[in-house]
Amino acid sequence: MCGRYTLTASGDALAEEFDLSREPEIEARYNIAPTQEVAVIRATPNGRELARLRWGLVPSWAKDPSIGNRMINARAETVAEKPSFRAAFKRRRCLVPADGFYEWQKLADGTKQPFHMRLKNRRPFAIAGLWERWQSEDPQEAPLDSFTLITTEANALTEQVHHRMPVILSGPERRTWLDPNQTDRTCLEDLLKPYAPEAMEIFPVSRFVNRPRNDSPRCIEAV
Repeated sequence: MCGRYTLTASGDALAEEFDLSREPEIEARYNIAPTQEVAVIRATPNGRELARLRWGLVPSWAKDPSIGNRMINARAETVAEKPSFRAAFKRRRCLVPADGFYEWQKLADGTKQPFHMRLKNRRPFAIAGLWERWQSEDPQEAPLDSFTLITTEANALTEQVHHRMPVILSGPERRTWLDPNQTDRTCLEDLLKPYAPEAMEIFPVSRFVNRPRNDSPRCIEAV
């Protein structure tokens, strides 16, 4: 599971990393949590766009958008088949920009120690995601766009803390993932693998990050 992550990169760094046509206005986030509106990159006829979507995918057929609170992650092993995700897997794939994520390790005394995980080069990266549009039965209400992160089994580094990790996509993989003409299930599923452990680093951080309202550089300070 991936339930918190960071995005502290500047707008110009994101524009360069993700081939955006213009530099987005974005503020540093050190503790992104489910149900919040955050940056997501989607393909459009005019190129890639950075939009703000709610974290927690709400299927188009849902009666109540609160179902999204339980749809923050999709498992790589079943994402193509699950009713909640299979339509988005075919037609509404996205990239979720991040530069780190958190996992919690259960200790012998029953408490949990948070760890921050990121690339050694400190660059922003792309988590594979899916997005969906939900419309209320009230036509006066605006449609809700939401997303989920895809997770896979942990690599040799992150498994020290948790058995799952988000799917991180490289540059060529990002193009394939966003390509609306790519519909080959096997090709897409082959992208959903653990990231190279030698390119990553992890370190313990303060339990300050446990509260979603705490959103400052203190969240990523090593302890």
